[in-house]
Amino acid sequence: MVADRNWKHVVIVGGGYVGLYTALRLQRTLRRELRDGSVRITLIDPQSYMTYQPFLPEAAAGNISPRHVVAPLRRVLPKVRILNGKVSKVHHEARTLTFEPGAGQSREMEYDVIVMAAGSISRTLPIPGLEDAAIGFKTVGEAIALRNRVIALLDRAESSDDEDVRRRALTFVVVGGGFAGIEALAELEDMTEDAIRYYPSIEKKDLRWVLIEASNRILPEVGPEMGEWTAEQLRERGIELKMETFLQSCEGGQVKTSDGDEFESATIVWTAGVKPSPIVNSTDLPLDERGRIKTTTRLTIAGVKGAFAAGDIAGVPDVTNPGQYCAPNAQHAVRQSKVLGDNVAAYLRGEKLKDYRHKYAGSVAGLGLYRGVANVYGMKLRGFPAWFMHRTYHLSRVPTVNRKVRVVMDWTLSLFFKRETISLGEIEHPRDEFRAAAESGRRR
Repeated sequence: MVADRNWKHVVIVGGGYVGLYTALRLQRTLRRELRDGSVRITLIDPQSYMTYQPFLPEAAAGNISPRHVVAPLRRVLPKVRILNGKVSKVHHEARTLTFEPGAGQSREMEYDVIVMAAGSISRTLPIPGLEDAAIGFKTVGEAIALRNRVIALLDRAESSDDEDVRRRALTFVVVGGGFAGIEALAELEDMTEDAIRYYPSIEKKDLRWVLIEASNRILPEVGPEMGEWTAEQLRERGIELKMETFLQSCEGGQVKTSDGDEFESATIVWTAGVKPSPIVNSTDLPLDERGRIKTTTRLTIAGVKGAFAAGDIAGVPDVTNPGQYCAPNAQHAVRQSKVLGDNVAAYLRGEKLKDYRHKYAGSVAGLGLYRGVANVYGMKLRGFPAWFMHRTYHLSRVPTVNRKVRVVMDWTLSLFFKRETISLGEIEHPRDEFRAAAESGRRR
C-alpha cells in the first residue's frame, strides 16, 4: 500500500490527447493544491511531446512543419513532472507501478490516483512481409519518413531508365479506408501531383496510387452518401480503390491482394485500425470484451477506486446512444479529458463526480489542398467549404496559442510559396556518411 505522507500523488500514464488535456485541466482546477504541495502530478510517456494526429497528413504533405503538429509537454505543463519512459506494469491494489526510463534501471513508483491514457497502437495482422515492408501512420516520425520516402522515390524514378525500377518506385499503396488512410492517401497524392512538375520524365499517368479496403465503403464516419462521393472524387484523380479486398502478402514489396492482383511497390502504408496500448495486459485493472480498460460513464475504472481512464485505451459507454461506446477519436478524447480532469479533482476533494456526455457531432476530412468532405450535425459539405471547416475545426483543437499561430503562419506562407519537394531521408540514418568516410580512411 502507499506509504503515509501528507500529499497525494496523481500519475497520468500517456501524454497524448487525454494525457495532455487532463493534465492541463488539473493544472487549473488544482492550482491551490499544487501551490501548497498537497497534490503532485506526474505524467509518463516515451516522448517529450504530444502529437496532434489529425494534422499528420498535412505534415506529411508539407503543408505544415512537423514541429508545429507537436506540443512540448514540459513547456505546456510547467506544474507537472514529466518522465520519459514507459510503464511496464500497474499493480493498482498496491497503488504501485513499474516505470522504465529510456536509460537506466526500472523503478517502482507509488501513487494515490492513476489516470490510464496510454492511447493505442497500430493493429496489424499476420500478413507475410508486413512487418518489414510497411510503415504505419500514427506518429510524427512516420509522417516525416513517409514524406521523405515518397519524394526520394520520385528522385529514384527520374534518375533511372529501368522500367521495373520506375514502376516499383512510382507505385504507392495504402491499406485502410478510414480517416488516417484516406487523408494520408489524398494529401500525398496531391503533393506528388505538384512535385512532378520538377521531374521532366514523370507524368501523372506514371503514378499509381492504390487503396486496399476490406469493407465495401470508405470513411464510414461521414455516412454512406458522403463516403461514396469521396470515392468518386478519388477515382477521378486516378486513384484505384480496391474495395472488399484484403492484402494477402507484401514480401519484399511484392503486393498480392485477394482479388488476384499482384504488383511491386516500394511504399506500403498500413492504416487498418488500432488497438489499445499493450500496457492493458500488464495491469490488474478490468478489461472489456474488446481488450480495453472497462470504464464507467464517469470515466472511473469499473470496480476500483482511485483509477480513471479515457481515450483509445478505454471502453467508455456512450450515454447519448445506450448500448454503444464512444468512438476512439480526437473529438471524444479532448472532451473526455475535461470531464476527466474535473472528476479527478473532485475525487481528491471528496466531491461528486459527473458523467461524460457528448453527442457525436459528425466528422470532417481533408482530401488535399482546397478539397474536403464533411458531415456535421447532418450538414453535408464537400469541396472547399468542407476543407475550410476541416482546417478551422482542427485549428481550434490544437493545444496552446503558440502552436495555433505557427500553424496559421504555415498555411499563410503556403498561399504565396509552393510546397518544398525535398527529401531529407538521410536524417533517418545520420551516421551513414560519417561511417563511410571513416571506412574510406581506414583503407588508405
